[in-house]
Formats: sequence, C-alpha cells, structure tokens
Amino acid sequence: MASASLSEGKEGADAVLVVGPSWVGDMVMASALFQTLRAQRPNVAIDVLAPAWSLPLLERMPEVRHGIEMPVGHGRLALGTRWRLARSLRGRYGQAIVLPGSLKSALIPAWAGIARRTGYRGEHRWGLINDMRRLDPATMPLMVQRYAALGLETGASQGTAPAPRPRLGVDPANQQRLLTRLKLSPNRPVVALLPGAEFGPSKQWPAEHYAALARALRAADVEVWVLGSAKDAAVGTEITNQAPGTVNLCGQTTLVDAVDLIALAQACVSNDSGLMHVAAALDVPLWALFGSTSPEHTPPLSDQARVIRLGLTCSPCFKRVCPLGHKRCLADLAPQPIASAILERLAGRLPA
Repeated sequence: MASASLSEGKEGADAVLVVGPSWVGDMVMASALFQTLRAQRPNVAIDVLAPAWSLPLLERMPEVRHGIEMPVGHGRLALGTRWRLARSLRGRYGQAIVLPGSLKSALIPAWAGIARRTGYRGEHRWGLINDMRRLDPATMPLMVQRYAALGLETGASQGTAPAPRPRLGVDPANQQRLLTRLKLSPNRPVVALLPGAEFGPSKQWPAEHYAALARALRAADVEVWVLGSAKDAAVGTEITNQAPGTVNLCGQTTLVDAVDLIALAQACVSNDSGLMHVAAALDVPLWALFGSTSPEHTPPLSDQARVIRLGLTCSPCFKRVCPLGHKRCLADLAPQPIASAILERLAGRLPA
C-alpha cells in the first residue's frame, strides 16, 4: 500500500473509497470491512480516506491499496478543504463506503460524484448516502459486524454470521531496528503493558496496579515494556518508578513501532484502548481490562484474549471520568491474579 500517488492501478467501477474512522481501535476493526470487500470482490482496489496518523497503520493491512490523508481534523467542518479534496477524487471510484455516522463524513464522497455511496443512516444524511443500510443492533452487536456488513452487496445481511477478525502485518526489519535503537533484549519472555486510554481516565487501570504487576513479573525474570503515546509518558514513568527494571517506552515510538514491539511480546495487559485492539489483531496473548466500558460492542477479537471485568452494578457507565469518584470497577481488579495467570502461561518459556 502507498499513500503518495493515486494514479496507479484500477480506477472507476473496480475501486472503492472507504471513509475511515478517527480512532485507533476503530481503524483496526475496519480491517474486517477490507477483508470482506476483498472476499466479495477479489479484484477490487480499496483506498481509505483517513487521518494522517493512521496511514502507516493502513500499510499493515494487505487489502488496502492506498491511504489518502484526510486534511481536516476530527470535529472540524472546513468545507473549502473538503470541497477541494473531493474535486481531486472525481472519476476515481465506483463506490464509497462511509464508516463514521456524521453528516460531514459523507460530504466528500457526494461532492466527488461517486455514484454509489454506502453507509448507515447516521446524522441527517439523506441524499449524501444513497445506498442506505439498515442497522439492527440486535443481530449485529459488534462493531466489526457492522463494518463488515457494509462490504456486502445491497440486500445481503451479515446477521449473526461472524465477521472477519481484524489483522495486522508486522515488519521484522523494523523490529530489529527498534530493538537496537531502544536497547531492548527479547532474550527473556516479554510482557507489554498498555496503560493508556485516549477516551479518558475512567478506562485506566490504576498505575499502582500496573506497577505491582510489573514487580511480580520482574521478580520472575520477565522483561516488562510499557508502551503508549507521548500522552502516556507520565503514567509510564509512574509505573517504572515503582517497578525497577521496567522499561518505559511511552512517547518513544510511532504507532506502527508499537505494533511491531507488541508483536514481540509473549503477553499483553491493556485497558480498553486502541492498542488493545492492536494486540488482539496480532493474536498476542492478552489480558484486557474493562471497567467503565463494555466488551459487548468492541471486544478484543482473538482467541488469545481474556476479558477481565468485575461487572459492578454501576458499570458500564461509559463516562470519561468516574461519576461516583471511586473507579472501583477497575480499582478493585487486583493485579496478583493477573500476574499469576501470565506466569502460568509463560511457565514453559521462563529460563531455568
């Protein structure tokens, strides 16, 4: 996949423009749509209009031909910019599939004159979306099912059939570069901790619990890497200060660097976050911690994933900050049982 030129290969009826989502986890789950499209139409060319940060991630999805940078930030209207981009895309696509539910996300395909514009009803989009699909949450509770169903022909229904599981490719050469640059040694078992959550603090397992988990793993001679964006650097530092020998990599890697490092781990522990979906798409053994949110809509889709939750009466509340002020749905999840489960899983890999 490339993002520079759109002049190569198929255009018109055999090409589809997908308007992608704005969140890491959602973009990973969009892989289910790309796989469905390729299965339905083996010769289709799939381009994805997406935020700049996601273009390298799309390169790890073999079904995608091109990533096209969406030059308008999330939540901005910028009609002039959208119009100019739309005009540059005219004549290239026979179909557009719009994943976000907003009105503004449907403007570019309509202005580009794409004949068939597929999506769910969403936000006052009559006319902008002319292949309007009915969404039945009861038969399609999972986001990946909803995404994949848009890749089916009109009238077909995903129903209760399983959608393809998201998947990501790995770059071994980049893995080696990262190990050298960051002075990492995966000669012992590696556990990746993913303590961030872009949505808000209500999704985050307490830093002291991550630190207690890291101490237990380090005592068993396991390498522990903390991964996340620059926004997670503070919590990464808090964890590593309480767990000597743990490596804080937050803010030192790009998103696809994190993909390649997670793929080197023998286990991951994560909040409900974008990197949780990355770990699941890599099929790395995963302990996924849910509190204020629910795994019923966007669970980690891997046989290697274990969902850990207490299911308190106050959860899921789907609030960015705990409305009761205690965050017991995650604070009461003890680290020791998770440490024991991981060490049992690693028992065959630990050095003598």
